[in-house]
Amino acid sequence: MADQIRVLVVDDHVVVRRGIRALLATVETIEVVGEAEDGREALRKAQALKPDVILLDLLMPHMDGIEVTERVMAKDSEARILVLTSFAADDKVFPAIKAGALGYLLKDTGPEDLVRAIHQVHQGESSLSPAIARKVLQELARPSDRPLTPEPLTDREVEVLQVVARGLSNQEIADDLMISEATVRTHVSNILGKLHLASRTQAALYALREGLASLDDPAP
Repeated sequence: MADQIRVLVVDDHVVVRRGIRALLATVETIEVVGEAEDGREALRKAQALKPDVILLDLLMPHMDGIEVTERVMAKDSEARILVLTSFAADDKVFPAIKAGALGYLLKDTGPEDLVRAIHQVHQGESSLSPAIARKVLQELARPSDRPLTPEPLTDREVEVLQVVARGLSNQEIADDLMISEATVRTHVSNILGKLHLASRTQAALYALREGLASLDDPAP
């Protein structure tokens, strides 16, 4: 299938890897192209296989998921990394956000949510577990080293930010707000620039911190 999403599964537990492989084998749009059991192997397989999405555990032998993320992103800034971890500790997950991972899920995530997250991350969108969001909000609340721009967000940018916080893709935001996808991309870029944020995930967390969105808001 030409348009399948090619996934590399990285986890030090063989049972977890095989379980994920079995699950994704039932999804026509996804193909597992490889597995890795530690960080070093993950780097080698990522280089050799060029997967569309790397499904990555955080705690592994030899090299943890945060360092793997940093090294993968240093070689390919367009890499798509989805963290799947048993641990929601902010000292692990928030550095992964800074390193460039686009998705952050817990291993108790349901199968449909995992599949949806893989599709979102493949499209360059963020996918954030509410439990992890709660953990990283405190870290995000720390004052930024850079002041916010004196130019405030426009009303439309606030609307877009609120929808970004719900995890919608650019096309879904465009449909929801009845604007073009190109316009959405421009608004998202302006939001990140004005708030000095590095990713849509950080923008979503900012919206949660400022009360512009809620973890209880329904997902699309």
